[in-house]
Amino acid sequence: MNNVHRMKQEICEIGDRIYKKGFAAANDGNITYRVNENEVLCTPTMHSKGFLKPDDICTIDMTGKQIAGRKKRSSEALLHLEIMKARPDVKSVVHCHPPHATAFAIAREPIPQCVLPEVEVFLGDVPITRYEIPGGKPFAETILPFVQKTNVIILANHGTVSYGENVERAYWWTEILDAYCRMLLLAKQLGRVNYFTQDQARDLLNLKDQWGFSDPRNTEEYKNCDICANDIFRDSWASSGVEPRAFQPPAHNEGAANADGGANLDQETLIRTITDRVMEALKA
Repeated sequence: MNNVHRMKQEICEIGDRIYKKGFAAANDGNITYRVNENEVLCTPTMHSKGFLKPDDICTIDMTGKQIAGRKKRSSEALLHLEIMKARPDVKSVVHCHPPHATAFAIAREPIPQCVLPEVEVFLGDVPITRYEIPGGKPFAETILPFVQKTNVIILANHGTVSYGENVERAYWWTEILDAYCRMLLLAKQLGRVNYFTQDQARDLLNLKDQWGFSDPRNTEEYKNCDICANDIFRDSWASSGVEPRAFQPPAHNEGAANADGGANLDQETLIRTITDRVMEALKA
């Protein structure tokens, strides 16, 4: 039997952490924790996550209807419920706006792979949804193409959502992602990002499999995909407006990307640069 009061306390603790980390300014963000098949604890709307008390937490059912609590539930609870419906193993969902990961959401820049061992093991490929106005069912449904293949999703022009078997684990994925995005931006300022070789990346995926972490790149469906070129969610890029501009895949992966029908990104960049210069010259 679940200790509901303790679960509320855990929500408050994670709310305090995301607030102190700068992941949720003012009243940003929301957290849910599933009690049973039809009851979900939910943070209230218009309330700072850094100052929550157990009595502030309300209860909703799996349709989003509030069934207990003195404060109104978060307007984005439907997003959490869609995840829980699609993934029965998920008991908690954390949504917030971590600055560095949200910068990638705004730029719609795919998160580079094959750079940091911990990210390969704990996250893998991270998708970016198409943009929808937050709060409604269309917004909630933007996660459906990705929810089975990852535990953290970037919401275009919005923030992140991550989920797991408890509220602390749900939060972990967002913290790992934002720390990684910050490292990428700092490395970019220094001048370059060094990538793993294909063999090094495969060794990490094998280790990930041994440790019991699933990764689509270890399945038969993606066995011929380029490990380091964000191939898992590439088909969603056009509808989401996602395009790698700041971070290009490593050179040793270009052949594999082209074999799968992907464009040679370096060639595209060169063509775009030449076209821009020609147009500038014509205008002059």
